Amino acid sequence: MTMHALDYFMVALFFIVMLIIGFKSVTSVKSSEDFFVGGGKIPWWLSGISHHVSGYSGVVFVGYAGIAYTHGISIYFWWGVNIAIAMVLGAILIAPRWPRLRKALGIQSPTEYLKMRYNTAAQLIIAISGVVVKLLDVGAKWASMGILLYGFTGLPIWIGIIVSSLVSLVYIAIGGLIADLWTDFAQFVVQIIAGLVLFIGVISHLSEYGLNFFSVFSELPEANTAIFNAGRGQGSLSWTLLYFFVIFFSYSGGTWNLAARFISTPNDKEAKKSAYLSAALYLVWPFILFFPMWCGPLIFPGLTQAEAEANLYAMLTNEFLPVGLVGLVLASMFANTLSMCTSDANTISSVLTRDVLPIFKPELKNMTEKKSLYYARITTIAFTSLTILVALFRDQLGGVTGLILSWFAALLGPTAIPLLFGLLPQFKYSDAKAAIISMLGGLGVFALTKMGLKLEADVALIAPLAVSFILFAGIGLLNKYVLGYKVPDEIEDLMVKLDN
Repeated sequence: MTMHALDYFMVALFFIVMLIIGFKSVTSVKSSEDFFVGGGKIPWWLSGISHHVSGYSGVVFVGYAGIAYTHGISIYFWWGVNIAIAMVLGAILIAPRWPRLRKALGIQSPTEYLKMRYNTAAQLIIAISGVVVKLLDVGAKWASMGILLYGFTGLPIWIGIIVSSLVSLVYIAIGGLIADLWTDFAQFVVQIIAGLVLFIGVISHLSEYGLNFFSVFSELPEANTAIFNAGRGQGSLSWTLLYFFVIFFSYSGGTWNLAARFISTPNDKEAKKSAYLSAALYLVWPFILFFPMWCGPLIFPGLTQAEAEANLYAMLTNEFLPVGLVGLVLASMFANTLSMCTSDANTISSVLTRDVLPIFKPELKNMTEKKSLYYARITTIAFTSLTILVALFRDQLGGVTGLILSWFAALLGPTAIPLLFGLLPQFKYSDAKAAIISMLGGLGVFALTKMGLKLEADVALIAPLAVSFILFAGIGLLNKYVLGYKVPDEIEDLMVKLDN
């Protein structure tokens, strides 16, 4: 990879812009409500763009590049189209309930309402589980940024970790969600420019060989133009259909930083429009983003999937982009990962400040605005600092990236089921017992697969989530029809408010 002075300047300029946005945003942050949910005043278009940008990281340019090279267009359908459809459904069923919940209970974190909906134990179990997993997950993303920078520049990995994380720490600790949203917007603009230039460059190159946007697909291997992969593994029809449910729960708010995008909107209509915008972007942008990677076998034939993961995107940028824009591409790759990390840090800080710490220190329940903002920034700095340590000591942790991906996928369903279905009146009979048992049941299935239980790839993907759902819904039905459980009046009242 060849990086010139202008490329380094573009990367440096990107970081400077991030810091400027952070310092500019501080004037809008007067309380923890401003810090965590932007005062509930975030416009739908900014929330929707941020939701989209926050939904994927540098893995798209690395791991997904290898899949796009070897398997072709199927990745667009099981990833981009799947998310788009899931977000349309989420816009109807879930997204509007988040701002209604904020208005009804004054929440500032996605898990804050769980204490009232279930009990303190259920809230604490779900909150701490999510915090621990995100600690490792964000640490792994910082490490990936260091590896990415090393691949482009040759700089030591630890320098990439420190630079990217400290820049992010500064602007997120100062400006909170507002800074995060505006840096997401800046990152989106950078990504669009870099992606379109590469897209046009590849089409222009292929036109020299008599190919156009449509005819190029007829030149690819037949397997690369199949909508679904053969068999039952990743990208197959069965796997794609089951993966939809994982995507739905994640992007509707099971992944907490994405829930924060909806919570921060003024009302249910704005939240719904935000979700529709994110869906539209997932339908259109991944096709443009993946197109150069799909053309990889024609431009750089003979790569293995591992070689494509490591080198394809860098080779494409080096081949088709002029000096300066290579740096812009690297900046866009930074942008995606920084977006995920900072939004995670902000949301985890809200969970720690609003949900976890007050349980152990009750006086924090009645803080002044100034005090709440102080703790918001302290928890953000503490959490981000710990993730930096995880990234720096990733090897000592036994290959943290693979560990994180497994555990994060395992915990998503079991924690998302009581979190999201707790918002729906159809599940109002599912109480704290249902929430805790469903979560433990889902985690138990995951543990069994790690201990040797052999399942097909698509079944293993959905098993923890499916078991959690069956237990959560089943206990609710048992409560209603067998045990005669009476739903508390405050929960009945909440369900009415969330439905209107």
